[in-house]
Amino acid sequence: MKVTLDELQAFVSVVDSGSITAAAEQLGLTISATSRTLGRLEDKLKTTLLRRTTRRLELTEEGRAFLIDARAIIASVEGAEEQMAARRERPSGRLRVDAATPFMLHVIVPVVQGYRERYPQVELELNSNEGIIDLLERRTDVAIRIGTLKDSTLHSKAVGRSRLRILASPAYLEAHGHPKRTEDLAKHTLLGFNQPEALNVWPVMGPDNELYRIAPALWSSSGETLRQLALAGAGIVCLSDFMTARDRRDGTLVPLFSRQTHDVRQPINAVYYRNTAISARIASFVDYLLEAVSGTEFGR
Repeated sequence: MKVTLDELQAFVSVVDSGSITAAAEQLGLTISATSRTLGRLEDKLKTTLLRRTTRRLELTEEGRAFLIDARAIIASVEGAEEQMAARRERPSGRLRVDAATPFMLHVIVPVVQGYRERYPQVELELNSNEGIIDLLERRTDVAIRIGTLKDSTLHSKAVGRSRLRILASPAYLEAHGHPKRTEDLAKHTLLGFNQPEALNVWPVMGPDNELYRIAPALWSSSGETLRQLALAGAGIVCLSDFMTARDRRDGTLVPLFSRQTHDVRQPINAVYYRNTAISARIASFVDYLLEAVSGTEFGR
């Protein structure tokens, strides 16, 4: 008896969700039906794919190997369905998008409604990760990467370039004074990133005639967390224009060292895997995003 696509989808859903109960909810099935489907798959393969304990499910070695093939088969079927939809010029299916929290909140979220109105058959799944993820491992179709690209296995499309600025709130400056020279920064509370370290190099010249590398007093992996800290008057920060445009316009964050600041811009790219033809839904999203940011500070 041959393995069916429903059985493969049930297996992958159980692995991804971590439980038969959660998988059943995702698949729109009863818990018992999902359990039976998984058992039927194991019977056909004559092997145990998952060890079941009272607390969790754990993949066996055979299960790990089979999972790779199962994902590939499901992706192939989805790709075939997608190609048919593309022929009808109607992108459809689930589109999984990943971006760092600040880009997700300040750039992607504001354009989602317009995108959904134009492409109602695309189901958007939006995920935020502050670091670089493996697109295959996280089952991600397109990711927004900020900074220099390093992975040569990825296709990329430039979204824009966003300038870095040093900023502080009026409340912080009133309480701690306005730094006039780069050397003055050492006397202030500086907000920085715990990764990557390159983000703690600010676009002004330090005493050594190199771009100033700060020693943060407060650290975070999230630019949005640092933005909120700066707005609350916790210190001085260096952030990208795409996430501070409104703050600067409203005066809740004030640029420092305007004349001394070098024009350092972070490249922003949409990336997807080289080993798959660009899908209609990926193209629709990336093109819509480019259209939406055209004419903004970083879209030029």
